[in-house]
Amino acid sequence: MKIFISSDMEGTAGVVDWDQCAIGGSQYPYYTDLLTEEINAAIEGAIQAGATGFLVNDAHSKMANLKPHALAGRAGYLSGRYKPMYMMQGLDESFDAVFLVSYHGSMGSNGSVLSHTYFPAAFAEVSINGVVAGEAGINSLVANAYGVPIVLVTGDATTAEETERFCPGIKTAVVKKSITRFSAEALHPEAARDLIRQQARLAVEELPTARQPAVELPATLRILFRSSDYCELAGRIAGVERTGDLSANIIGSDPLLIYQTFITVVLLCRGLVE
Repeated sequence: MKIFISSDMEGTAGVVDWDQCAIGGSQYPYYTDLLTEEINAAIEGAIQAGATGFLVNDAHSKMANLKPHALAGRAGYLSGRYKPMYMMQGLDESFDAVFLVSYHGSMGSNGSVLSHTYFPAAFAEVSINGVVAGEAGINSLVANAYGVPIVLVTGDATTAEETERFCPGIKTAVVKKSITRFSAEALHPEAARDLIRQQARLAVEELPTARQPAVELPATLRILFRSSDYCELAGRIAGVERTGDLSANIIGSDPLLIYQTFITVVLLCRGLVE
């Protein structure tokens, strides 16, 4: 049984500031260790339920945050800053389930700690079929395309609620409660890992009844931009229809193509400021 793990960082218990999860930040090494331990807790819980293979896609920032030797379960490690499938690189039909570890709320959420949606400088809000989507919801398009259920998400309560919109029945490990975008009440790291381990085990045990991501096709992915410059750039991409000064749609029946087109928008917009 193979598990695909997409790991971010902002959802780690205790993380509330960019300095804690930015390469070069004074607190970054400590919080990276906490992230690794949360990933390992998810792996350990899955192993308890019979999982035997793991691939961890490092999906935070420059996507080279983890120490490969420190990963549990002899997990494979996929890293590097340019991946065509970004946070879902490496997923295919050979996997039995997806875990989303240390995810965060969307830019359109109300005060989720360190909330953003892929690229905060460009995107004010993303929705799928009229439902506000965070990174978990957007990434569910890929899981839908490959027919692999997303069965676990860890992070704050907002992240859990936003993910459940697209992944009904998903197991959630809420390791902190956001107060504002830069403050949260977190579980002790050991308690957070215990909860993640428990929920991962249950997610794998209940895999036979897991449901596919709930994305009705054809789907409309709507992007609300923070400035018209980004929207103008996005409108040059095939498959992106500009609908206003600050808005554009990606519409289609192929969830993988919708996701790939969105990622092209992300990469093009990043180039405007990098």
